[in-house]
Amino acid sequence: MAEIRKRNVDTSGPEPEEPTKPEEAKPADAADSDDEPIPDEANLENLTQELPQASDKTNEMLDSALSSLPTRWRNWIVRGIFTLLMIFGFFFLIWLGPLALVVTTLAVQVKCFQEIISIGYAVYRIHGLPWFRSLSWYFLITSNYFLHGEAIVDYFGILLNRADFLRPLVTYHRFISFSLYIIGFVWFVLSLVKKYYMKQFSLFAWTHVTLLIVVTQSYFIMQNLFEGLIWFIVPVSMIICNDVMAYMFGFFFGKTPLIQLSPKKTWEGFIGGWISTVVFGMMVSHFMCQFPYFVCPMAYSETLQKVTMDCTPSHLFQLTDYSLPGPLHTFFAVLGFKGKLTLYPFVLHSLSLSMFSSIIGPFGGFFASGFKRAFKIKDFGDIIPGHGGIMDRFDCQFLMATFVNVYISSFIRAPNPQKLLQQVLLLKTDQQLHIFRSLKDHLLSRGELTQ
Repeated sequence: MAEIRKRNVDTSGPEPEEPTKPEEAKPADAADSDDEPIPDEANLENLTQELPQASDKTNEMLDSALSSLPTRWRNWIVRGIFTLLMIFGFFFLIWLGPLALVVTTLAVQVKCFQEIISIGYAVYRIHGLPWFRSLSWYFLITSNYFLHGEAIVDYFGILLNRADFLRPLVTYHRFISFSLYIIGFVWFVLSLVKKYYMKQFSLFAWTHVTLLIVVTQSYFIMQNLFEGLIWFIVPVSMIICNDVMAYMFGFFFGKTPLIQLSPKKTWEGFIGGWISTVVFGMMVSHFMCQFPYFVCPMAYSETLQKVTMDCTPSHLFQLTDYSLPGPLHTFFAVLGFKGKLTLYPFVLHSLSLSMFSSIIGPFGGFFASGFKRAFKIKDFGDIIPGHGGIMDRFDCQFLMATFVNVYISSFIRAPNPQKLLQQVLLLKTDQQLHIFRSLKDHLLSRGELTQ
């Protein structure tokens, strides 16, 4: 009994520790055992404290002039000044033309990529690892070559084919793009370093998600621009209007919080921005529909031997009479007005764009706010005083660009004769003759053509 009692006492106490396995007994592909653990929420603030953050400080003269004002009003004035500067800059780019808008879009894309990828570098702290920063930028160049090259081939294939040294780039564009990506993929695998596998694969995924967000959206912006400047300018200006007016209404009248991710956002600002955007969208759309420069798609003219934006505006940009519904027709007839409304069809489409930009568009900003809160940062950068980084200003623009592209593809776009002709002219002679005979037989059968 004593022996049994003694055994029970021993088992009730702490169990003896098992001998620790020697370090070299761990499998070679184990997790980063000797490396620092993956960053958690507790130390993210320390990891990202070196990232640049925006403030309301500008230059010595302006700071001294505003020093007597409360912080809230000082920030409001600084934010307002740089908002006006950015708006005037946007008008200047429109005046310069589509090429300036294309270059600006690419520059914004590169800066947004740099701001997002810098957060990954700060969090995972792999500055000392070889090649990874170069790999990130290599994948950016490769993805741009693939996506924007597709657009250039589609719209300006004839022009590129005129130069013999460019013809292989048109013919084998996708194969070249795939080969470039495979080179980057092999490069990444060869750059893997023991004890840093988790960090390297995390940043590999980070880079690709950033490319998906930034490069794909800028590609959609380019596609919209090629359809006509109006499809670029109106959505961008709607987001600007909604952002400015939501801030103004929220600043002066905001009392009711809208969403926890952005405590400064209010229902008053959200509703005020929505109404202002709808009114502004209809006004700017009506104005721009009157000018072929804004509504004509970019195309290469065989006659003029250059890229032009001259065309006969489609029905979307021609005044059309719309009959009012029964009750409204009667109401206006009693008042002595006509029972119809004359406007450009594009103005009606602008209602869909303005509704999306003012209701769904802000969620791009909420998404960015959640991202910044996850990594304990205030802004993506400090390039714009009072605003933050470029990504802070374009978070909603990227979401809008996708919607506009989908909207055009679903409800607007029809076969483009100029684009079809370019594709036919890229074919071999016997293929062109086959298409010619088939089209001729089809028109003869319909009576559209006589022998």
